[in-house]
Amino acid sequence: MTVLDNLAALRGLMRENGLSAYVVPGNDPHASEYMASHWCEMQWLSGFQGESGTVVVTMDRALLWTDSRYYLQAGIELKGSSIELMRESDVDCPSVVDWLSEHVEGLVGVNPEMFSVNDFAEWSEKVSLKSIDLIKPLWTEGRPAIPADKLYPYSADFAGETVESKIARMREQLAKKKANAMIVSALDEIAWLLNIRGNDVEYNPVVISYLVLEADKCTLFVDHAKLDSAAQNYLDFNRIDVQPYEAVFEYIRSLNGTVLYDGAKVNEALFEAVPEGCKKINTKSPILIDKAKKNAVELEGERIAMRQDAAALTRFFKWLEEEAFANGQTQTEWNLMEKLHEFRAKGENFVEESFGTIAGYKGNGAIVHYAATKENCAEVKPEGMLLLDSGGQYLDGTTDITRTVWLGGRIPQQAKLDYTYVLKGHIALQRARFPKGTRGNQLDALAKQYMWEAGITFGHGTGHGVGHFLGCHEGPQNVRTDNNPTALEIGHIISDEPGIYRTGQWGIRTENLITVIPAKQTKATTTEDEWLTFETLTLCFYDTNLIEMSLMTEDEIDWINAYHVRVYKEVSPLLNEAERAYLAKKCAAIEI
Repeated sequence: MTVLDNLAALRGLMRENGLSAYVVPGNDPHASEYMASHWCEMQWLSGFQGESGTVVVTMDRALLWTDSRYYLQAGIELKGSSIELMRESDVDCPSVVDWLSEHVEGLVGVNPEMFSVNDFAEWSEKVSLKSIDLIKPLWTEGRPAIPADKLYPYSADFAGETVESKIARMREQLAKKKANAMIVSALDEIAWLLNIRGNDVEYNPVVISYLVLEADKCTLFVDHAKLDSAAQNYLDFNRIDVQPYEAVFEYIRSLNGTVLYDGAKVNEALFEAVPEGCKKINTKSPILIDKAKKNAVELEGERIAMRQDAAALTRFFKWLEEEAFANGQTQTEWNLMEKLHEFRAKGENFVEESFGTIAGYKGNGAIVHYAATKENCAEVKPEGMLLLDSGGQYLDGTTDITRTVWLGGRIPQQAKLDYTYVLKGHIALQRARFPKGTRGNQLDALAKQYMWEAGITFGHGTGHGVGHFLGCHEGPQNVRTDNNPTALEIGHIISDEPGIYRTGQWGIRTENLITVIPAKQTKATTTEDEWLTFETLTLCFYDTNLIEMSLMTEDEIDWINAYHVRVYKEVSPLLNEAERAYLAKKCAAIEI
């Protein structure tokens, strides 16, 4: 079926059910960013393959909301579909629910499994919602099954804490709230709490499941096909009961007393299963809060993973510079992605990528979440700009790094200016000192200040939280313009990735992962406040050929030189002699 066929079939079911509109968000029942393909309903309906979007279908219109990362991609993929692009990052773009309230009279259909409790409640104040799943009866041909990959234990040697300890701490949170049970639907939270991992979602080592934690019981709802004898023994040893995945609704209907849930994560269908007689407490998940603060073992694991990752990147860039184009060889963005995977896969404890590698050559680098395919990618030549955003999942930790490099030819002055504005902001955030209680949005301008002075900005967030051998993107902490009330705390890991994007020319982004640590007191301190700063975790050189030195301060150059000394010291033991010589050249001190 084509997109036009899908829309026509959906409108037929809408008529049968008395609906004026139907909404298909890019969600799954677990509020996941990355989803198993079984739940990619928005993509199936619209043909748009971006990771974030919401489709609204009325009897005479179809619209897709997505953010600025995907404007260029959506413009290409929606051609001929009759679906209008709504640029939700633009100031004058109405939200989906505001548009519905203004343009639609009558019932709006939604699948409650795909809406969080909070979103469903907010929408219900503005439009008349009807809970109904219209995609399931339409998407029957070729719909992928829910994955049945095996669950496996994740050793406390990597996690830094036992399951028993984590569960005990969460039960303390239940007791503080005087709650009898907590419903958990976020896959990364379940994986973290139970020290389990899986292969159900690409790039995310999670297990499709639900969990209900009670004062005397912990029940995991998971397909039994996922459990081999080792996994079953592990769960039995940790006193974790197992029920079928679909049994969660019936189990929730049997609860009594006070039920705790995170309305931003738990879906409306689960919430509606809670008995009316239960007291319900909507609160941010205590698992989410604890998971974000990495313990000493997790942080040391991240440092180990970063060294493995840096060795792979060094080998890749050496190959790209010295061998890729030798003897007239032809390269494509896809070739580069495969070669980087080849180098990463040799790293100790490597499992998979942490997201799909973005290899954006020249103008493709300006597409923020560009995704090359083997069949549709650009030829890469030894000239111009390459943006490479990639990461790895290691048992030790999760990495995410972006480097922008010049492949050859004369460097345009604007490219050097853009690169330097980005680099200066990138450095400024890493060098920040701030009092305890500071939020990410209060630091956002540090990374943007130099490009703002030049009249340039970017639409994506400056920094996102990162999991430990879990999701590359996690909360609750971040650095962006939105007013996130979560303060940065010791053990939080965030990315630092400002960028500049010039359509049809180049994209420039520079990204390190950094973690919050205590800052040393200074003689100038006049209060007893606790001060914090960042430790840089990522270890990879910058392309100093792209720096416009006249814009750099002495302190910034000193910072780069010190960083390059550290990169060489920590990464060179993993390299052979030729690779060490290459890295030494890349880490050579910038002369002032």
